[in-house]
Amino acid sequence: MSHASTDFHDDIVYPNTIAFVLVHLAPLAAFWTGVTTTSVVLCVSLYLVRMFGVTAGYHRYFSHRSFKTSRAGQFLFALLAMSSTQKSVLWWAALHRHHHRHSDQEDDVHSPVHRSFFYSHVGWIFDKKHDTTRVEEVPDLAKFPELAFLDRHQLLPGIALGIICFLIDGLPGLLIGFFLSTVFLYHGTFFINSLAHVHGKQRYVTGDDSRNNWWLALITLGEGWHNNHHAYQRSTRQGFRWYEIDITYYILKALSWAGLVWDLGEPPTEVVRNERRVGTAVLEKVARQLAEHFPPGTLTIYRANAREAFDAHPKVIELRAKLAAGQARAEEAWHELQQHLPHLPQLPTAAEIKARALQMYADSPSTDDIVARARAVIAERMSFELFPELRPAAA
Repeated sequence: MSHASTDFHDDIVYPNTIAFVLVHLAPLAAFWTGVTTTSVVLCVSLYLVRMFGVTAGYHRYFSHRSFKTSRAGQFLFALLAMSSTQKSVLWWAALHRHHHRHSDQEDDVHSPVHRSFFYSHVGWIFDKKHDTTRVEEVPDLAKFPELAFLDRHQLLPGIALGIICFLIDGLPGLLIGFFLSTVFLYHGTFFINSLAHVHGKQRYVTGDDSRNNWWLALITLGEGWHNNHHAYQRSTRQGFRWYEIDITYYILKALSWAGLVWDLGEPPTEVVRNERRVGTAVLEKVARQLAEHFPPGTLTIYRANAREAFDAHPKVIELRAKLAAGQARAEEAWHELQQHLPHLPQLPTAAEIKARALQMYADSPSTDDIVARARAVIAERMSFELFPELRPAAA
């Protein structure tokens, strides 16, 4: 078991939880103060403007550096993003980079695959092990004193915006314009962590459960094309096809025409067309996931029922020695064993594994490589089941 799984607890930082709940309850006070047209306009406007701050600032710039801007522009993106009250750009980017390195694995910060949907949506925020900024993850950002200042004073942009809303429209401006738009903004952002790894379509093999979801793309200004993003993180544009609406990218493109941002990342043609082979790490991860769907069966029972004859069989002795010395591949050794011990379970065929792979993942130029590696992993596991003394200590 990994260190991450043994350390996992649903520990909640209760003061943060109380503040989070109060933000959600604050708009209800509008039943007594009333709702004005100005407060509604503020709510809609601040949701859209700050969602752009989250998607362009927190995510595409600070987390992935998918475009460039000036130092002044960087500071303005930080202020806009942090007015959403989702902590500092250093904190946000550090956790997001960690998420991509461990996406939908046990060490992922917010995976609905290894935690509950609720935890992936909001619970992880209050887990105290995520409370501090992992500066070592963002050395390229932490070197700027103005960003370090904002990290130390994370609530300043949000408080300033709340005061401005109050000055514009009194309590309705604060309750509806600021707090209600903040609640909508929270959950729009959080849906990418939770729902975009559960519901939608996968066009690319990425080794995780990231998915494309058109309606999430609409409410998050383009972030819902999440499988696209996981397939090529360097791209500023996350809607890879012409019909995939990506409002954040359109705004950034317009800003690039004005010279305010530049070097916008674009996905290579072979990535968009799904013609690029997956990397070694993704291939290994996907192959092992696929192999899990073909358990080794009753080999232990088989061995126990015929242990004496099995252990004494000349071919068994020979192949055990070759496998132990690394002189034979498990797949080849298994075929040899079956010639002499026909009652051994059959290895699944490549066609059977490929059929399962196409049920689980999008087809890609690497599908046959993934299938071949998965078959080798299955053979290794079956060999370890048959010869438990050969199992690596860490396996």
